[in-house]
Amino acid sequence: MVKRSVLVLNFGSQYVQLIARRVRELGVYSEIAPYSISPKEILDKKPYGLIFSGGPASVYEEFAPLPSVEIYSLGIPILGICYGLQAIVHQLGGMVERAQKQEYGRSRLRLLKKDPLLEGLPDAFDVWMSHADKAVKLPKDFEVLAESENSPYAVIRHMEKPIYGVQFHPEVAHTQYGSELIKNFLFKVCLAEKNWSMGDFVREKIEEIKEQVGSGKVICALSGGVDSTVAALLTYKAIGDKLKCIFVNHGLLRKGEAEEVEGYFRKMSLPFVKIDAEDIFLEKLKGVEDPEEKRRIIGHTFIEVFEREAKKENAQYLLQGTLYPDVVESAGIPGAKVIKTHHNVGGLPERMKLKLLEPLRELFKDEVREVGALLGVPEEVLKRHPFPGPGLAIRILGEVKREDLELLREADSIFIEELKRWGLYDKVWQAFAVLLPVKSVGVMGDVRTYERVIGLRAVDSVDGMTADWSRLPYEFLDHVMRRIINEVKGINRVVYDISSKPPATIEWE
Repeated sequence: MVKRSVLVLNFGSQYVQLIARRVRELGVYSEIAPYSISPKEILDKKPYGLIFSGGPASVYEEFAPLPSVEIYSLGIPILGICYGLQAIVHQLGGMVERAQKQEYGRSRLRLLKKDPLLEGLPDAFDVWMSHADKAVKLPKDFEVLAESENSPYAVIRHMEKPIYGVQFHPEVAHTQYGSELIKNFLFKVCLAEKNWSMGDFVREKIEEIKEQVGSGKVICALSGGVDSTVAALLTYKAIGDKLKCIFVNHGLLRKGEAEEVEGYFRKMSLPFVKIDAEDIFLEKLKGVEDPEEKRRIIGHTFIEVFEREAKKENAQYLLQGTLYPDVVESAGIPGAKVIKTHHNVGGLPERMKLKLLEPLRELFKDEVREVGALLGVPEEVLKRHPFPGPGLAIRILGEVKREDLELLREADSIFIEELKRWGLYDKVWQAFAVLLPVKSVGVMGDVRTYERVIGLRAVDSVDGMTADWSRLPYEFLDHVMRRIINEVKGINRVVYDISSKPPATIEWE
């Protein structure tokens, strides 16, 4: 029997999977389908409703992605998000134009009318915008339900059909009451029934791994982070000793991390071997400044190491802890734009001897932690801040040198140590230090200095798709700054990054 779902039509949004998982979080099964899906295919699936994702295109472009106009006559509830709203307006006779004042980041929404979609929501609240176009004229039989400062039609609906549009992104964590709005769409507009849990995902994924691997063998790229650890335990549940984990020390880890990671693995009794490859990686990164090239080199070098180990084990599969944000930012979904190439997605060589096994590819960080808790992963691993596969190579802006790695390790260690000491580590989603490619004038003991600059970054997020800078106490930042400048020789200035995502990304490279 086919499980009824909410279909998320993909127009190339960076957030398409985030929409689908928001629906699943509320207990309703969701699937992603291409925007070009036919009306017949939709009817065959008997969905509770349709959600149109956002996307990078403009509806007035020559080859803009647009669904079949027949969709609007199927009687199935529709919620258009951002570009999805614009597609509805454009196709049904309204008008969309390039906005004179574009909206990115936080904006204030004001409700104008009552509606089941907005039931239980306050009269005004903050939403997260990310758009350059806006609706300037509604189609016939549509009305406006809410507005923002720059979007007079921020929430709209058809007066007779269950067709809605919102100009903001209710799926992102930084939209207040976004989950409540989606919940209203599911249960008050679509009349959906709950039929999904993360336990279902674990059971289904274990069976899927068994079927995919069969009698083959798997090696796992085990970094010590929550993603690869959860992927390893999930796969171990499925295939047991046919899995061998490989921990590669590429020389780009944080201070004391290699020893810490080994301790985690032994505690969990995961079968692993450690390979020291620092000299290989640093040699290949010599003279390289471009961040995309650094990611590509690191991705290719990892594969070279893993393929050598796979040959020893006679393994056919490489298990990775790839998450959905990695896929999205590397343009791994149709229509999406490249934000940055992740070493484990776009950074991989075109021809590999190993087949990829990526059981977490559709999940976000907080979902992975939930899966990890179900599998019994130790809490100290689940609570670790995200750490990129390329490691400190993308936190040193410019060429990666051994002496710069030592500077960054010491500064980063002080920052993390103090976050834990002040009880702030678990209150931020991710925190780290960045070594900037500039020097600045300073004065120490009445002597002029001309030394390096450290940037500190701490963000609040749920899934990494959007993030806001953490409002750390001034007294804490002052204390960390003094420790870094006093204890890390070669640093005379510390700055704090207050950029949100979007428009910035969390990592600098």
